[in-house]
Amino acid sequence: MREVRRLEIAERMEFVSEDLLSLLQGRRGHFKLESGHHGDFWLQLETLCLKPREIAGFASRLAAKLDGYKVDVVCGPLVEGAFVALLVSQELGCEFVYTERIVDETREGLYPVVYRLPEALRPAVEGKKVAIANDVINAGSAVCGTFFELESFGVKPVAIGALLAMGGTIGEFAAAHEVPLELLNQMPNNLWTPAECPLCKNGEPLEIVGTS
Repeated sequence: MREVRRLEIAERMEFVSEDLLSLLQGRRGHFKLESGHHGDFWLQLETLCLKPREIAGFASRLAAKLDGYKVDVVCGPLVEGAFVALLVSQELGCEFVYTERIVDETREGLYPVVYRLPEALRPAVEGKKVAIANDVINAGSAVCGTFFELESFGVKPVAIGALLAMGGTIGEFAAAHEVPLELLNQMPNNLWTPAECPLCKNGEPLEIVGTS
């Protein structure tokens, strides 16, 4: 059974470049994501920036994709996404800001988490060309939350960039909001609402992830 799971993970990750793959650890299971969706695959991202020199190369590639947008500021959602955004901003020679994860207790259903720009950083984005940079986008909770936070200050991001997108959710979001999407890698993925989740119907134990 363990060998079958390794094969399933390998098949899912075959779309990711080998150099990035070496920094990512994936596992199969039944997961509740930050967005409230359920999925069957999870990437452990806490160690992604453990070796800064290795991740810097990917940030440089992402910066090259964003360079044509004449970005003034790069914004990344905490935690790991902000680390990638900081490296990208360094490559572009522009400013860096970040958004913080806040659980909105008044929200029900999907996307119960919002992302807020610290008050001291708000003047840095006003009237500027801002790009959102992230590490890995799954359901898009952090990136979408950051996008809406910037829009609340009258700033429409000029682009969204990431090292990896899982599934097509962020592509649909970018298209709907008419913002360019720049990705280094993309891989297939399964996402379900809790009511539609086949793993729940099969009684598989649920693990809550992406909430720290």
